[in-house]
Amino acid sequence: MNTTANEVLAFVKENEIKIIRLGFCDLFGTQKNISIMAGELPAAFERGVSFDAHAVQGFRGVIRSDLLLFPDPATLTLLPWRPGPGRVARFYCDIRHPDGTAFPNDGRVLLKRVVRRAEAMGYVCKVGAECEFYLFKTGEDGEPTGTPLDRGGYLDVAPLDRGGDIRREICLTLEEMGLQPESSHHEQGPGQNEIDFRFSDALACADNLQTFKTVVKAIAARGGLFASFSPKPVPDAVGSGLHVNLSLAQNGLNIFKNLGEGHSGVAESFIAGILSKTPEITLFLNPIANSYERFGRFEAPEYVSWSHQNRSQLIRIPAAMGEKVRMELRSPDPSLNPYLAFALILAAGLDGIESGAALPPAVDADLFTADESVTKPLTRLPDSLEKAIALAEKSELVKRVMGEELLSVYLSVKKPEALSFSAAKDKAAFHRERYFGVI
Repeated sequence: MNTTANEVLAFVKENEIKIIRLGFCDLFGTQKNISIMAGELPAAFERGVSFDAHAVQGFRGVIRSDLLLFPDPATLTLLPWRPGPGRVARFYCDIRHPDGTAFPNDGRVLLKRVVRRAEAMGYVCKVGAECEFYLFKTGEDGEPTGTPLDRGGYLDVAPLDRGGDIRREICLTLEEMGLQPESSHHEQGPGQNEIDFRFSDALACADNLQTFKTVVKAIAARGGLFASFSPKPVPDAVGSGLHVNLSLAQNGLNIFKNLGEGHSGVAESFIAGILSKTPEITLFLNPIANSYERFGRFEAPEYVSWSHQNRSQLIRIPAAMGEKVRMELRSPDPSLNPYLAFALILAAGLDGIESGAALPPAVDADLFTADESVTKPLTRLPDSLEKAIALAEKSELVKRVMGEELLSVYLSVKKPEALSFSAAKDKAAFHRERYFGVI
């Protein structure tokens, strides 16, 4: 065990923590965990904790099904809704083979690899997430209904907004866990909310996003509600996006800081790389059939374009000053696996830097109402899961970042899902049965 692990063990003992949750997510972003007693933590640091990877979608076959979870000491946090006696702490874990080598289908491994590439090029990528979600009432059996908590709209207050107390509790809980929520509000849809937290490095942001979703669901359930991260849970209302904000630091300075005054060449190439590759990585930014019902409506993008401040674009440069200047990618949604998504987004940007990609002219138009003369020359985002699969399957970037074996496993699950959705006569019923109560 290293010094950090020793410090963690001392903290666990001093704070009378009894239960340790070892968290990870499957290939599709679904969160999993194993609980161990605190006395088993030293062995977990040294030898890992075994689990049946065959039972986790997208991991291993039945013949060699054992994998090991190794807790990352840097991710220790207490779960405030599990107070003492019997306090509970949680770690995120790296996944390894029994011989100690990294499991290549672990999204954290992929993201760490891309982060190291960025560091070798002299850059640290800062990532911030703006995550939207809906709150629904539950029935007498505790199961979610399709009835939103309220009929509020954008930035409404009580009594139209009934989610204020829930958001407050979520923000305070996140703060207790070491995250830094910056703002929260009612969003445009009935029962729709948004909480934004401070940017961090790419791996920490992915971990924090998983923590955020856990906290939201736990606090909502405690209040007798169901929190949905489905991209389009209410057919005729605004969808839920996961806007990903990115900037690059070099020698501790944000190279995006001059974007509003003539633009940094490296920043332009980074943006250009992401802009050009977004269609082929869309499968991993918008991974379920329901994702594609969101595009092109209610400020969700439809075309591959960029501009300053313009919310009809795929990428916009928000009005900001100094260290907060960044680019915002507006197509992703909360159903994604953040480790895979961030790895691919960052890799696309780094490719743009290496190739000196030129940023095309900004499209300063409202693309939701623009004339065909404006939109016809623009590349469209894929408008179905099937089309996104086809683009990913041909992508050199996806194959290079994920590896052909991992991509094959991912597609072996997503292709039947796309076919099932296409064959479904009642798309709304498909969504309710396949996604609504799960995501």
